[in-house]
Amino acid sequence: MNAIRVEAIDHAERTARLWVAGVAMEFGTADKQFAYRVLRAWLHTLRDRLGVEASAQFAAQLPELLRGVYYEGWDPSRVPQKLGAEEYQQRFAHEAVVSLAEVPHVATTVTHAIDKLSSPGHVAHALEQLPQTLRSILTGG
Repeated sequence: MNAIRVEAIDHAERTARLWVAGVAMEFGTADKQFAYRVLRAWLHTLRDRLGVEASAQFAAQLPELLRGVYYEGWDPSRVPQKLGAEEYQQRFAHEAVVSLAEVPHVATTVTHAIDKLSSPGHVAHALEQLPQTLRSILTGG
């Protein structure tokens, strides 16, 4: 049986793969599983710290398949989660499967990759919604 190709699905898959590859490239690795894992952790920790409206605005500009990843497991009745810097880093480390000491480098690197892949101002606008302590984790500043 021949596989049926659907252009929109093919495009969504290509775009998601480009984003994962972009994250991998930012880290200087060929490990796409690692890149996907840290991208997913970045998206989920941001999503749960934003309010519903800001979260939906951010997600609207994500590639279609990554928007699904972003919303996976989301409970809008439980956001924003008022995580402090330490809790945020612990959650990120857990989801990304990295050590707590690696979180600042990993989170900042993912932020740079997503910023390059997104439309201008997209990431900055979302990060403006966060307290400075969390912004600095994600931007290295």
